Amino acid sequence: MNGHRTAPEPRCSALSAARGALLDRLQAERHIGPGWAAAVRAVPREQFLSGGVFLPEVPEGHAARWRPVTPDGLRPEEWAELAYSDQSLVTQLDGALTPDRATGPVEGYPTSSSTAPATVVGMLEELEVRDGDRVLEIGTGTGYSTALLCHRLGEDNVTTVEADPELARRADDALEVAGYSTWTVTDDGLLGHPSRAPYDRIIATCAVRRIPHTWLRQARPGAIVLATVGSWSYGTGLAKVVVAADGTAAGRVTGPSSFMPARAQAAAPLGG
Repeated sequence: MNGHRTAPEPRCSALSAARGALLDRLQAERHIGPGWAAAVRAVPREQFLSGGVFLPEVPEGHAARWRPVTPDGLRPEEWAELAYSDQSLVTQLDGALTPDRATGPVEGYPTSSSTAPATVVGMLEELEVRDGDRVLEIGTGTGYSTALLCHRLGEDNVTTVEADPELARRADDALEVAGYSTWTVTDDGLLGHPSRAPYDRIIATCAVRRIPHTWLRQARPGAIVLATVGSWSYGTGLAKVVVAADGTAAGRVTGPSSFMPARAQAAAPLGG
């Protein structure tokens, strides 16, 4: 060895700096407990955006037009800034099209995204997890929030359900690369996942018309269920309920919330 140290790759350095800056912003803007701060510091959000994102491009005469952006199409500092911006980033249109498969700007309806980190962390804080809790996540999406849960609770305590097989595959691959071999299930999330029940916490990253009884039946007494509910397809409020010993649940709406609808409850066929 000659003692020479290889300089870090520009992309790696930019991503590390951007991740730290995101955590600084989140801590400055809201209380983040040490467990979730450590998770944000450790989990590489960019890994869950490797297929790129769709950015809104709305020229006159178009209601919804999107420009595909991939990591290779931007300078390292530009991609780092985008990946660690505190905004939701669309990752799929019309239930099928991903940015890495688009050849140029396209029209379409968003069907999956990476939720803004402040919203993700805020919901995780609201979940009030304790060490050793077993969590069921409905709506894996990119897998970023799944990875945060795995870092905080341990991968064997996290079960995540995704209705879209392609999204589930991509999320599972990203989780593996990030070092988390968790239980990624492809199924209708409204059914939960009874074979891994009972759960101490259930969290949904999609909107539902009402909290399904199937989730309550898979929860321990005293479990917290957190989900966006409402008659509007994207939901209207974040409901937090506690499950009683008789299988009923009671709680309140903690504030406004909007998520893409559960696939089984989508108002119209995807792409229709």
